[in-house]
Parts: sequence; C-alpha cells; structure tokens
Amino acid sequence: MIIQIDSREKPRAITRIVAEFDRQGIKHPTNKLIVGDYMNFDNPRVVVDRKQNLNEVVNNLTQDHQRFREEVMRAQELEITLIFLVEDGYRIRSVDDVENWVNPRTWGYCRKYGIDTRGDMQANIREFVQHGGQKPPNSGAWLAKTMRTMSEKYGVLWEFCAKPQTGKRIAELLGGGAGA
Repeated sequence: MIIQIDSREKPRAITRIVAEFDRQGIKHPTNKLIVGDYMNFDNPRVVVDRKQNLNEVVNNLTQDHQRFREEVMRAQELEITLIFLVEDGYRIRSVDDVENWVNPRTWGYCRKYGIDTRGDMQANIREFVQHGGQKPPNSGAWLAKTMRTMSEKYGVLWEFCAKPQTGKRIAELLGGGAGA
C-alpha cells in the first residue's frame, strides 16, 4: 500500500504515524492533497483528515468554519468520502461519547470564578451557572450535534482513536488492515 501524506502535515506531529507506516511497510510520499491529510493511492475516493483533539474540531466548526465547510463541500463534489480521525484519548470512541465531553477550556472559566475543579466537571458547571456565570460555549452536546449535522449534510464520517494508535488506524481506514 502507498499512503500519500499531505505536505501541510507538520513532520514533528506525525512522527509516530510515519513510524507505524514504516513498521507496516507502507510507502508514504508527501505531496499536497486536495482534501484531507492521508490518501491510499489504490483508493483515492477515501481520505482521512487527522484532528489532534476535539478542541481542534471545535475550532474548525467555529473560527475556521468557512474554510472547513469549503473543504467538506469540495470532498462531496469530488465524491470523496472524508473521514475525520480525531485523536482524543481513550474515552471518546463515537460521536455519542462527544455529547458528554467537557471542553478543557471550561476549567479556566471555573478557576476565574473560584469554583473547585477537583470534582465532577458537570457539577462544577452547574455551580458556575448557579453563581451567575454563563455556561461556557462549545459544550459536548453542541459539538456532537454539529458533527452529526456535518455528517448528514456532507457525508463526512467521524472516527476516534488515541494518539499512539493513529498510524495503525489511518492504515485500517484506508484499507490496509482489520477494522476498516
């Protein structure tokens, strides 16, 4: 298998991914891709776009929304299945799990208002709101709903993995092993 890596991927960020490709004997030339970050030469109609965590997804869906939307629309027009692979640990395995995600930036809101952050985050948010604070934006429920909307409207898929498994998961998603 040959997996093309988008030239805009930062070499330092993909060291483990490249090492996994090398371990599996996957050739991995680098060149600019039309959409996404990784494409199998044998099946260019499926592309993986790696997201380093859910905060990057939030940023894509808010601050970078226009650019992000244009990319998914381009994939749809070209009949490319765009798979977003989100590296967000072991707890998030599906969009359903995203509903219960709490943006780590929320901790800053709690600290600002003197709310103890050693307990349950949802309870901390409730206390924050009870003390007159406004609930921080970009909650997990909002994010999950937006991700589902992107899937329904543009046909994108959302997959999740822990960072150490990213290279293996990319190869699987692009047709190079079990789990694809």
